[in-house]
Amino acid sequence: MTRLSTAFSRGPALVTFITGGDGPTAEILDALVAGGADVIELGMPFTDPMADGPAIQQANLRSLGAGTTTAGIFRIAAAFRALHPQVPLVLMGYANPMITRGPDWFAAECVKAGVDGVICVDIPPEEDPELGPALRGAGVALIRLATPTTDAARLPAVLDSSSGFLYYVSVAGITGLQQAAQASIEEAVARIKASATIPVAVGFGVRTPEQAAAIAKVADGVVVGSALVELVAQHGANAAAPVQELTRALADAVHAAR
Repeated sequence: MTRLSTAFSRGPALVTFITGGDGPTAEILDALVAGGADVIELGMPFTDPMADGPAIQQANLRSLGAGTTTAGIFRIAAAFRALHPQVPLVLMGYANPMITRGPDWFAAECVKAGVDGVICVDIPPEEDPELGPALRGAGVALIRLATPTTDAARLPAVLDSSSGFLYYVSVAGITGLQQAAQASIEEAVARIKASATIPVAVGFGVRTPEQAAAIAKVADGVVVGSALVELVAQHGANAAAPVQELTRALADAVHAAR
């Protein structure tokens, strides 16, 4: 079993997101693990994060302003893997930093750094050759996104090229600003799981343990990002402790559904 499949085999998993290079990233990653996160998404900063709301947009700008590079993200990932050999780590971001040096280079760097999967927001299944073959050839999961507008005709194409888990974006909008109705989440997850052979994790707009607990009753995973990124913005160099506190509350809520 892979690290990702092991994480989801235990029951509903808490998936947490932070932007790499924003604040004391190594300490924050340690805090996520200590708080009980099952899977960690490390955001790759980009100048035009079109799918993200204000919190993550500003985190991208802070990170880039601090001089974070793609090579720096891989150094962070490699250091994390050395400290946490069993915790799945996923890189999440946009195509430009992933393919500018070629997909084979990017896939090889993922392997060297111990990265388990990649979420590329702006390469759809129709453009899979841009990155997919290189990642699959290297044994790195390509995690696709499904949304409320992913209908029955399109879902098979999304699932066909996805591995690790499927990330269901619960709102038709940007990160952090709105929360989908629980009924709509339940309906969508049931529809996707009827066809999917991989876990389905739900994100976008999940901010509280109560919201996470409700989703964990129907999904295989719950993704929380903006609420954690906001803590980094608020506390800066002292962000690790509040991040760990919120992660623990979220993890307890999600794991209670096991």
